[in-house]
Amino acid sequence: MFRVVIPARYAATRLPGKPLAPLAGQPMFRHVHALACASGAGEVIIATDDERIATVARDFGAAVELTGPDHACGTDRIAEVAGRRGWPEDAIVVNVQADEPLLPPALVAQVARLLEADPAAAMATLATPLRSLAEYLDPNVVKVAVRADGQALYFSRAPIPWRRDTAPAGLASQTDCSAARRHLGLYAYRVGALRAIAAAPSSPLEQLERLEQLRALELGFAIRVADAEAVPGRGVDTPEDLAAVAAVLAGGAGG
Repeated sequence: MFRVVIPARYAATRLPGKPLAPLAGQPMFRHVHALACASGAGEVIIATDDERIATVARDFGAAVELTGPDHACGTDRIAEVAGRRGWPEDAIVVNVQADEPLLPPALVAQVARLLEADPAAAMATLATPLRSLAEYLDPNVVKVAVRADGQALYFSRAPIPWRRDTAPAGLASQTDCSAARRHLGLYAYRVGALRAIAAAPSSPLEQLERLEQLRALELGFAIRVADAEAVPGRGVDTPEDLAAVAAVLAGGAGG
């Protein structure tokens, strides 16, 4: 059995109150809760520091944990939930972000199975092929380099891996990004590792890249990576994303 925690923070720079944004007549994070429930998880919990989100979640029947307001990332918020609920060290919990209303439930189950199948790994996550040069060069698209055995080497906002032979010609020459993988922000953790990661200070590489998974790598934890079995839908970071996702849910074009 695995569990899902959905960190739902009210504050957001580009879209304040994002979890409560209306989509197809429901708040966005209710769609996320529904897909998490459809994944086969034994338990699904909304973790929030805002009573407005907690109230809405309770109204539609979700389990809620009201967490502290000072967590820097979702990992820390989930660690508080795991500690409060007394989950065992070897339990598996999946972090599903509250701004992914088009995430296929199959991917939630896949990342949990991936971690379950690799006792040496502390975490598991998924990746997809990059679709364009624009994505490869976009710092908002996180890339991951992976060992032959599926263990993550590094995550970066920079274009990695870099083709050295074309480097002198500059960025425009990097037309072949077939070796690169796009990282999906979906994680499964063993609770023992989750607690250790949350207890550690923010690491130097994490601070440089603003990527919390680098803290785990710098602590020496193994992160297992696999290609996603289904195509993930568009996430919501901006009002434009919200309109595009609304069109998809309404049966229109977008995504």
